[in-house]
Amino acid sequence: MTKNPPALSGYLERNADAFAAIRHQIHQHPELGFEEFKTSELVAGKLTQWGYEVRRGLGGTGVVGQLRRGDGGKRLGLRADMDALPIQERTGLPYASGRPGIMHACGHDGHTTMLLAAAQYLAQEGNFSGTLNLVFQPAEEGGGGALRMIEEGLFEQYPCDAIFAMHNGPGTPQGHLVFRDGAMMASSDYVTITLHGVGGHGAEPQHAADPIVAASSIVMALQTIVSRNAPPLEMAIVTVGALNAGRANNVIPDTAVLELTVRALTREVRALLERRIKALVAAQAESFGVRAEVDYRRGYAVLVNTPAETQFARDVAVELVGADCVIAEGPALTASEDFSFMLERVPGCYLIIGNGDGASGCMVHNPGYDFNDRNLPVGAAYWVRLAERFLAAPAG
Repeated sequence: MTKNPPALSGYLERNADAFAAIRHQIHQHPELGFEEFKTSELVAGKLTQWGYEVRRGLGGTGVVGQLRRGDGGKRLGLRADMDALPIQERTGLPYASGRPGIMHACGHDGHTTMLLAAAQYLAQEGNFSGTLNLVFQPAEEGGGGALRMIEEGLFEQYPCDAIFAMHNGPGTPQGHLVFRDGAMMASSDYVTITLHGVGGHGAEPQHAADPIVAASSIVMALQTIVSRNAPPLEMAIVTVGALNAGRANNVIPDTAVLELTVRALTREVRALLERRIKALVAAQAESFGVRAEVDYRRGYAVLVNTPAETQFARDVAVELVGADCVIAEGPALTASEDFSFMLERVPGCYLIIGNGDGASGCMVHNPGYDFNDRNLPVGAAYWVRLAERFLAAPAG
């Protein structure tokens, strides 16, 4: 049960339908990374209406709303992501996506709405002293929108003493809040391995250098990096998601191409995986008489929550929803998040709000997924409480 002061509870009750309407509007008009034009226009319009100093265009389609109050010197950042995914929605909802092949399958429509709801209350009735920076980020889904905002001066223009973000989690009871100290989400790197062999007739393989045989051996050998090179108690993932080669059953092709995703929960294991993949591929290719090119692209960093800020965020959650609805130390996740780049520069915490289990527990990135509207008031109340505690007006 959420424990809110009367002013906040009344605000949440009066505006519950309005919050849901905003979320449904965003859901019906999903936009891919760096194309969030309508979404950023809606966000900027609301923030301007409520009295925020608004900056548009940071990181392409990013929006930052700043609100200063009192003479407090602390500066807080709260971040929400705005982009959708290239997935065809199959929910049958009355507010389903109106854009073929694009949907909010990860709940960013809900994340944006929760922060907007908190923004309205904090502007109208918030009790704090300091600087509040609300960061609405584009292109979290693989586009690295957080990094682009940083490179374009996010923290130079809007300094933060700490920054926080929230993501929904299907399978966790609705409204429960989940925290973790240290590494919470994995790094994600992408690898393309191109094997150059010598093509030929399938009936005369002795005259060819078969890249498919080499690729097949490499797929199996890559698994030994996790089982025999990575520390047994450390998470490491090497997945071959695609192997493309040839078109006919009697033709040995010239090339074979493998596509990998590589994940780790520590910087050390991440570096180990890169070294071993490159060395193993080179040795395997040579043993089969083919030449290998390895295009190793570093993606999102390991997301690491800082201890003091995580404990602060956890304490706010216990105060708000009660200890029974807080998972103080949840499991690490093998998915990745570009909020990791913000946490490399500013201390803070990334937390999970349960989206529900059962029918409402459909996983993200699924055509049947939908954000749980019952989380809108919970998430908004959490952001309000956290902001008012972090930017508490000095006593006296």
